[in-house]
Amino acid sequence: MTCLCELCPRRCRADRFREGGAPGWCGALDRPRVFRWGPHFGEEPPIVGERGSGCVFFSRCTMKCLYCQNSPWSWRGKGEDRTIAELTEIFRDLAVKDRVENWNLVSPTPYLPFIREAVKPLADEGIRLPFVWNSSGYERVETLEEYRDLCDWALFDLRYSDDRTSREASAAPGYVAASRAAVKWAWANAKTIVRILVLPGHADEAIENLAWLATEVSNEVPVSVMAQYTPAYMGLETPPFDRSVAEDEYESVTEAAADFGFENGWIQGFEASDPKLALLGENMGSDHGVVK
Repeated sequence: MTCLCELCPRRCRADRFREGGAPGWCGALDRPRVFRWGPHFGEEPPIVGERGSGCVFFSRCTMKCLYCQNSPWSWRGKGEDRTIAELTEIFRDLAVKDRVENWNLVSPTPYLPFIREAVKPLADEGIRLPFVWNSSGYERVETLEEYRDLCDWALFDLRYSDDRTSREASAAPGYVAASRAAVKWAWANAKTIVRILVLPGHADEAIENLAWLATEVSNEVPVSVMAQYTPAYMGLETPPFDRSVAEDEYESVTEAAADFGFENGWIQGFEASDPKLALLGENMGSDHGVVK
């Protein structure tokens, strides 16, 4: 197993993969910590399927978003440390008992070596499901390559287009280059969905990311444009993250998605009470090219 941790782009080189080792920058140690797991129906339709996506929510995170809605486990590490054998049984229950469509690894990067070790006995028994690598997009291509067996689906964010914002809002230096390289890798190597969460005061960055995606990758990449931002945690006291996204901000992003020719994917209803995902192709007057 890796000796010093270089799994995420910050490459903190913590000696965390042994008992008594030092925690990584993210706070992860020598055991996978899991907050919760179970069938989940809130992801995009191809991932949910008929039986739901088998989400495993890992504690700790390689980013520290001021507005994180999951701060109890992403920031403060709420959850339980699991042995490899216990993690194996979590994956087994999801596959055999719940009969989910896939194993959805939510923020898995600090625990990738443990995840691989945990699923090996299941693979040896013939129990196999597709993996969804579900993350902020703050990834190293070298790590994606090393653990590509855990990435049948890439469900990545493109959150920022300005590293000043990524540093100030998420303590994530180099986010723009890292996330864009991760998306390029994913488009070439896995089934891919790119989430564009519109942030208050930063709709321009969502538009810039759509422009980059259309010109540097492809406007055939399935995108999920989301209005669901809700102020939380330290964002409640940090403008502009202390407010919801304005309707005109959101419309500027959805209009840009149309202008750049995106037809694959979904647009979330603007109202917080309307979480439905409208098909992009239908929304833009087309009946072709929609991910189903």
